[in-house]
Amino acid sequence: MIALAVLAVSTSAILVRYSSAPSLVVALYRVLFTTVLLVPFAVRRHRGAFRRLSGTDWLAASAAGVALALHFASWFESLAWTSVAASVTIVQAQVLFVAAGAAVFLSERVTRGTVLGVGFALCGIAVMSLGDAVAGVAVTGRAPLYGNALALAAAVCMAGYLLTGRSLRQRVPLLPYAVLVYSVCVVVLLALVVATGTPVVDYPPHEWLLFLAMAVGPGVFGHTVLNWALAHVDSSVVSVSLLAEPIGSTVLAFVLLGEVPTELTVAGGVVVLVGIALTSGS
Repeated sequence: MIALAVLAVSTSAILVRYSSAPSLVVALYRVLFTTVLLVPFAVRRHRGAFRRLSGTDWLAASAAGVALALHFASWFESLAWTSVAASVTIVQAQVLFVAAGAAVFLSERVTRGTVLGVGFALCGIAVMSLGDAVAGVAVTGRAPLYGNALALAAAVCMAGYLLTGRSLRQRVPLLPYAVLVYSVCVVVLLALVVATGTPVVDYPPHEWLLFLAMAVGPGVFGHTVLNWALAHVDSSVVSVSLLAEPIGSTVLAFVLLGEVPTELTVAGGVVVLVGIALTSGS
């Protein structure tokens, strides 16, 4: 199931690239359709969980939903400016920010492996973002530095989402938690779409199919299955398994989009993945 989930999430960046809709709209409908697919199961199996939520729970869910919305908005936009390989690798740096945030806000112990891993990953991100420009190599993407910065911002937002929702997830079952947070995320993304004057519904049929594919693939069979797997295997196994997502996405981008990452992007990506692995295993 983990292998299936990793394959599913690896298609996310490719599906976003196939879409010509604005990134905010893509993010909105991916989360909206995922929520619609999960609501019947959440209501049927966990109806009482929603009634037991306290005011603090609603506040935590709202904060997590806002962070998730900003994550999707930043990451999907990054894919328009940088390579798939760079974007999907840098966004996985959320593991580093989760470790840092847990140390600062949750007083969790910082190990030597965590410090070493963060150092490795930051060096790798620097190589991926600046290496090609410094070496005078032709870059992939319209504005790689800007796109990589957006991917890094998306990683920070994802860490905020995970840290904010950590305590709530311990009290609320998976499906009610996902529906609650995703619903807040949808409201925030819809507000951003309307505020920017972006059309909400004026898109051709193939775009709607892409939105649905993102919800079914990366949404349901990807992240939701990974969350389910946490009940059956160690969290470290799930965390490290996500390191395969940048590899899968890069291979798919090469095969389906003809996008070949530069040598420095690959080298930097390897360093980032080593850093994330060290951080996850510490």
